[in-house]
Amino acid sequence: MNVFGRSISPSKLIVSKSSSHPKETVLSGIQPTGTLHLGNYLGMVKNAVAMLEKYRCFYAIVDYHAITVEHDPEELKRNTIEMAFDLIACGIDPKKCVLFVQSQVPEHTELSWILSTVASYGDLQRMTQFKDKGEHQEFVSCGLFTYPVLQAADILIYKASKIPVGEDQVQHIELTRRIARRFNQRFGELFPEPEPIVNEALRIMSLADPERKMSKSLGAKHTISLTEPESEILKKVKSAVTDTGPQGKEKSPGVANLFLLIKLMASPKLLKELEAEYTNGTLQYAKLKMALFEVLMAELKPICERRAQLDETSVRKILREGAERAREVAQKTLAEARELIGVGPLV
Repeated sequence: MNVFGRSISPSKLIVSKSSSHPKETVLSGIQPTGTLHLGNYLGMVKNAVAMLEKYRCFYAIVDYHAITVEHDPEELKRNTIEMAFDLIACGIDPKKCVLFVQSQVPEHTELSWILSTVASYGDLQRMTQFKDKGEHQEFVSCGLFTYPVLQAADILIYKASKIPVGEDQVQHIELTRRIARRFNQRFGELFPEPEPIVNEALRIMSLADPERKMSKSLGAKHTISLTEPESEILKKVKSAVTDTGPQGKEKSPGVANLFLLIKLMASPKLLKELEAEYTNGTLQYAKLKMALFEVLMAELKPICERRAQLDETSVRKILREGAERAREVAQKTLAEARELIGVGPLV
């Protein structure tokens, strides 16, 4: 893939009337929280790359979602660009999808207000992530409470029918479906009810604590950055938790996590060999860890090489053009929604 290439009339490849487009539409968003780590890559990005040929894809760096908690404005600006670098290096080809920054498409926030009038207060109160995040913050913003409505707007403004998510986000898609249904029943048919695509890889666990999902919020030892030095990755893999006590016939969480990582990146042949040794009781965990390390390096080195070839001017241009293409679709949907609710243009 030539990440520097530019297709001819890119908007014509992606933007068309939703009803006549031959491919189903996918929307996926990722918060700009810094450099991508292995959990992000295997859980969302690698799957997003695989979808490029099958679906009409809109991929958003959702910076507005990142401000529901305290943040540093300058850091957010930098993280947004760095996230674009990472996504393109991982294979998110801007010639095959619409890659953009959420805040550069203001139609998202206007539709969010419209949808908030058909979103249930009770539904928002029951959102698990709001409860979890709210319990650990001294100040709980209104934005933290209502961001699932903005998330619904992110999805519905492109009339997306498929949403790749982790198990912890399925509740949000169910809410989006209810919001779409209420709008359609009250004002007229406009939005599809999106279906979640749940990927088993979306729960990559920490190597240091396999009972917890890999996350930067847990600390550096719990994640593997895609651009991390090879020596640091080797250190983390070697110190990965394996057995944590009797598990019966089941693999311990740590061992199961190592096998899952290998399964997602290695050849079926290697996985089969390691599984056979494990079943026979002859597998040494040092060998399992080194196999994982070699698989990781084979996966991550090309990403780092592609990233090094990118320059900021080119990346910013890709994001500007992506926002323009996204707005072509978003403006049409918003105009339809405004007309249905009775706030269309005055003539």
